[in-house]
Amino acid sequence: MRPGDAFDPNCPTRQVLDRIADKWTVLVVCALDHESRRFGELRRAVGGISQKVLTSVLRSLERDGIVSRHVFANGPLRVDYRLTPLGRSLLVLVVGLREWAEHRMALVSAARSRYDRVPTGEPKRPARGPVASVVPAHRSSRRRASGI
Repeated sequence: MRPGDAFDPNCPTRQVLDRIADKWTVLVVCALDHESRRFGELRRAVGGISQKVLTSVLRSLERDGIVSRHVFANGPLRVDYRLTPLGRSLLVLVVGLREWAEHRMALVSAARSRYDRVPTGEPKRPARGPVASVVPAHRSSRRRASGI
């Protein structure tokens, strides 16, 4: 199988990137690091995730082959989720991403503060948009001299 080109707008790789770059996906995959977990355990491990969002993330990860779902019918119904081999290959990357964010949050926060301190009247980034109406000084002076 040949690799995709994520810079091509029609490449399906973008769908995979969209899935794995989601914060909830990163946290769910990290929470399944070394063991299978039940839904409630996952929800407690990933603080702040709603039941609806966790259900959606787990279904998407299962569809993409990253998580497997195991139903145990003996006794009370029990469902466990665990990483597949494909999910374990992703784990190394998302753990690194999570650790990068955890260790550099202070730097990101400081950068945000510096950015937010720029006075309101000053542009925070280069101005964008049409510049056709702006005439350079050397050209406008020639126009005035020539009567244009």
